[in-house]
Amino acid sequence: MTLHPFRTPADSARFGGDEEVIQSHPLLPNAQPPRFGQADVWDLNDVVERPVNQKAANYRVSFVSLSPAWNLRAREMALIWLNPRHPAVVAAGIHLNPDPREPRTVTLRAGTLRALAAWATDQGLPDDLHRWDREDFHRYIGHQADRLKRGSVIEHVVVIKTLHQFRAVLTCGGLAADPWPGQSASHVLGLRDTGELATPVIRPQTWFPLIKAAWTYIEVFGPDILRARAVWVGLQQNARPLRTADADAALARWLADPDHRVPVHTGRTGADKAGKVHWSLLSALLGASDRIFHLDHSSGRARRAVVEAELVDGRATQSGIITDLANVARPDGTTGPWHPDLQPLQMWLECVALRNACYIFVAAMSMMRDNEIRAITHHSVVDHYGAPAVKSIKRKRDPGHPTRHWWIIEPVARALFVASELSEHPDLTFGRVRSATDTNGLFDSTSAIKAFTSRVNAHRHDTGLEEIPADHVTAHMFRRTMAMLTRDYAGAEIALGIQLKHAATRALANRSTQGYSAKDPAWAGYFDEALADARFDRLRELYQAHRRGDTFGYGPGADQLRSRFDAMAGTAAQHGDARVEYDLLRRTRIPIRFGTLNHCVLDETNPVDAKCLENAIVPAGHHGPLVDRCQPARCANSVIATEHLPIWRSEEGTLLTLLDTPKLPSPRRAQLQRELADVRTALRRAEQ
Repeated sequence: MTLHPFRTPADSARFGGDEEVIQSHPLLPNAQPPRFGQADVWDLNDVVERPVNQKAANYRVSFVSLSPAWNLRAREMALIWLNPRHPAVVAAGIHLNPDPREPRTVTLRAGTLRALAAWATDQGLPDDLHRWDREDFHRYIGHQADRLKRGSVIEHVVVIKTLHQFRAVLTCGGLAADPWPGQSASHVLGLRDTGELATPVIRPQTWFPLIKAAWTYIEVFGPDILRARAVWVGLQQNARPLRTADADAALARWLADPDHRVPVHTGRTGADKAGKVHWSLLSALLGASDRIFHLDHSSGRARRAVVEAELVDGRATQSGIITDLANVARPDGTTGPWHPDLQPLQMWLECVALRNACYIFVAAMSMMRDNEIRAITHHSVVDHYGAPAVKSIKRKRDPGHPTRHWWIIEPVARALFVASELSEHPDLTFGRVRSATDTNGLFDSTSAIKAFTSRVNAHRHDTGLEEIPADHVTAHMFRRTMAMLTRDYAGAEIALGIQLKHAATRALANRSTQGYSAKDPAWAGYFDEALADARFDRLRELYQAHRRGDTFGYGPGADQLRSRFDAMAGTAAQHGDARVEYDLLRRTRIPIRFGTLNHCVLDETNPVDAKCLENAIVPAGHHGPLVDRCQPARCANSVIATEHLPIWRSEEGTLLTLLDTPKLPSPRRAQLQRELADVRTALRRAEQ
């Protein structure tokens, strides 16, 4: 250890106590940034814009419980992170990326510094970092690695390395040497960049019932929920205190209409309430405050007696704000309303569930980030290059926070409209659904997903929805799963790069795009099964066409199929059942691969006359045909189906047009003539 006198200064040698700590971020109107001399907390709420999905605590940089030396050191580092091009930093020869850190990152790192300082106190280490050994930092990282996941320890390594990087600016001194010179934080922890995305996919067993439940809420339950809320809000707005005579008259007029039903409890909130009058709802239906039926005065008790007498006489009842709810098929085989009693409390709970359903559906189908979804404002669905899109703010790796567009499908637009109808927030599509004590009108996305799953599972005996496994699901996992599901479509990588907003120089996509779209073992079985089902459906169509005597294709490959179909039909005829034919067709496993220009019936176990494999070097582990070497017009395994013929005829016309080009180079003309000969060979097979 190097020993030398250490004195804790009261003030920073580089930064003034009255200096504003926010100098590199855009300020909100009337913002009052904290001063560097504030030694307890820097509250950056209402100073800089905070993303909708971030809690206020994430924008409070805390320096509490730190010794004077650690407190000053933490404040200086926080100021540098927030203002990397501060003149004092540049003058000290420290050249950082000009983009300032997000306040939530600075809050996190200040907490990491507090953890390091607390550990140092427990270990009896001094505030003077020059008196620490390198092994002290190694022990600290080992301590954190024992209690945290390795990925969570990265910030601790980053902060320690920053103590060395910022040493020339820190009044109380930093680290003279990097404890891990030349190594990144990931390398220190043994983490390797494999290119694989850490975000898991949502299991298919969870994905399908969750998305189906969300859409059912939007499409089937949503109209009832919005209608019930509109009725209840209207009743509340019209409710007013009534004098005794006016209240008696209002009740008499209401009861005089035989179409008016008395609202009653169903017993959901307690068996003792089943069948009893819902007095507060009845008060609202009368346009009065709920005091007209209070038991603390004789007139209220008398009115109750009148209503209860009506029930005894057989007066019709209803169990909610509205009566004609959508009917659903339930797990027990019965059919009925999706909700037993959409009364005021239940209606508000269903409003929250509907808001959560809209969020889940938009997150799944748009592939937007959580903060991008939460920043969507009212009337944000627009036309973008001729297609519906939603506009929002992109924040990640874009300090300018530009407005961007995400293409959407019509159901997503519907979900956004419903969410906007529900939102009580003056600007945001996803906000509170009821004016209450929550002045910010915000909610936690992960909690919303969990709450929706719990509500669906708790009431599926009424709603008829499938049970959703209680897996941990986050907004980011929707983005990852949908990217994987769309990866195999033509142009998918480019489209995903655009939709995911991955900045890149190559084809509008990058390594992150590839990581998002990587396949996952959890879906492998589903994909295989879905592919097999789709393949069988198309094969069955060919078989049915053959049985009807229709021509389904041309060429030697089609002749192979016809021979197999005839053999199967003969076997099935012995049992005389169409179902037996289809079962036999499935079990026979006829090798066929469906394509745009032709179908291939290559048998991997006996690849006779496969042109694609002639004189070819087959990659290790590859099975089946080499698609990029396919020669549809020449191969004995090729089937030119009837749906392929328009493409071949169009190609013939294109080639003839090209051959009419004046001054066409001889090599090019020879190539076109060979291609034309192949096309005509394929067409001649169809004409024979």
